[in-house]
Amino acid sequence: MDDFKVPSGEIESRIKRLQIKMQDAGMDAMLIVQRVDLFYFTGTAQNGYLYVPAQGDPRLFIRKYMPRAQKESSIREILKIRSMREIPGRIMDYYGRLPGSLGLEFDVLPVSDFNFYQTVFKVERYLDGSPLIHETRMIKSPWEIEQMERTAMISGKTFEYMKTAISPGLTEMEFAGMFETYARRLGHGGYLRARNFQAKAYNWHILSGKNGSMVGFIDAPASGVGTSAAFPCGGGNKPLNVDEPIMIDLGTVLNGYHMDETRMYAMGRMPDRAMKACRASIEIHDTVLENVKPGVSVSELFNISVSKAKSLGYKEQYLGPEGYKVSFIGHGIGLELVEHPIIARDRDYRLEPGMTFSLEPKMVFENEFSAGIESVFVVTETGHRMISKVPADIFVC
Repeated sequence: MDDFKVPSGEIESRIKRLQIKMQDAGMDAMLIVQRVDLFYFTGTAQNGYLYVPAQGDPRLFIRKYMPRAQKESSIREILKIRSMREIPGRIMDYYGRLPGSLGLEFDVLPVSDFNFYQTVFKVERYLDGSPLIHETRMIKSPWEIEQMERTAMISGKTFEYMKTAISPGLTEMEFAGMFETYARRLGHGGYLRARNFQAKAYNWHILSGKNGSMVGFIDAPASGVGTSAAFPCGGGNKPLNVDEPIMIDLGTVLNGYHMDETRMYAMGRMPDRAMKACRASIEIHDTVLENVKPGVSVSELFNISVSKAKSLGYKEQYLGPEGYKVSFIGHGIGLELVEHPIIARDRDYRLEPGMTFSLEPKMVFENEFSAGIESVFVVTETGHRMISKVPADIFVC
């Protein structure tokens, strides 16, 4: 077990910020169960439940494994339980009463679990605590950004390795196995966290030549045979060829913190049409970043990207073919691959210092190829700073 621990000051600050939001929302208490949320507010992802009152100290109830939870978490009151049914009695012992309203993670809590919780906790009202958790997690501390920069180092080295390891004749999946192995040796945790119950966060996507032109490639590529015929995702059995555009999208995680980056590769030469599209994607990417500053709405960034793509002559291809265009160009990122807010047409979030985003302007040329770029940045007091260590360039090997 690596000696990695979230500083106690981080945990205290996060809980205090959450409690302020709970008080503003009129929420008496919250029960946090989802593993990423549990890790964020306690420092451990062991099987347990965090009870957070709107005022006062939280209690962490652990089913297993208690020794590891005690080592990892700085929560002062960590209590071993055999069953969740013990929690209401423990709450009565410590706080003198059960809460009138209890917040739960409605965005991820299974209905069957919620029905069970209702038999255990006899409270007057159940409220959705998910928005308050998302709002708290949106703003990253300097310590969190430092963790993401450590992940970015692994990702940057892996993209450099790709330039020397890529070779004609390797299939998309074979090449992916090579650079994933390299990343794992550097510390890549391998398993990416995704909050959506319909989605599994895949480590990598390789879309070479026409495989990149298939509808639905953005964040959910359908690349021919794929890694599974039933659920095509990631890459296929198509060999990598010289003189064709190859899009590589890599997700990396270290100690829970993610990076999500895309770069374009070619062996021999990049075809002229693809090269122009790749450079246009970078120009859109850079134009969006030039407009990043606190107070700007995410929808404004989206509209700037669409306007720039149109001025460059890529209105039809940008964000997918007509009838299948996606309505976002980026997403928050941190302990989960996709976090709030989304940089989308219909979102009204305004940028704040400490928000971290993965920006991904991409294009689809039907029956030809895809082109794009993806980088991670943090919003600062005056603008932005890149967390990604991979140069915003096209790699011709």
